[in-house]
Amino acid sequence: MKQISVKLRPDLAVIASHVAAGAKVLDVGCGDGTLMAALRDERGCDVRGLEIAPDNVAACVGQGLSAIQGDADTDLGLYPDAGFDYAILSQTLQTTKRPDIVLEELLRIGRRAFVSFPNFAHWRVRSDLLWRGRMPVTRLLPVAWYATPNIHHLTITDFRELVRERGIRVEGAWFLAGDGLIQPALANWRAEHAVFLLARDGVNPA
Repeated sequence: MKQISVKLRPDLAVIASHVAAGAKVLDVGCGDGTLMAALRDERGCDVRGLEIAPDNVAACVGQGLSAIQGDADTDLGLYPDAGFDYAILSQTLQTTKRPDIVLEELLRIGRRAFVSFPNFAHWRVRSDLLWRGRMPVTRLLPVAWYATPNIHHLTITDFRELVRERGIRVEGAWFLAGDGLIQPALANWRAEHAVFLLARDGVNPA
């Protein structure tokens, strides 16, 4: 896939570079629309957004993007089955009340789903817990335990087990340390973030 020329957060850059040109995309938890704008402008995608923060919705609309205010936990049922080629959930799964249900909804709405999340089994997280006995505060997890929006602390192994249990096919997986991609070997130990491309059985790879 062709790389996106604009500067994106590393996990968003991975997602953007693997979305097919001209696809219909739903970005759940779209933030200020950075990914949506890149997909629209550089991939020619028809992109819609769902975002809980009204200021971010306003930022999207200000860029001419189609975004509405809503909550991934309660409002995905508004979207029709197979209404999109891709449903995207970036750095949001761990903030939802029922990640398993949200994941099922993504794959109902989209023929494929991109999901990215922080890996709480990364060695720095383990080190803080082991040696300091404290929940970590790092560059990529910068908020203290009492203020963090993260309510589910999943690992890459946890996520792989969830999709296996649900009969979800992994079509692609990318692992990030710092701002760069790393090899999958020992990813549950070495990766700070992960990106997965998922599909239901019966959906043929592009």
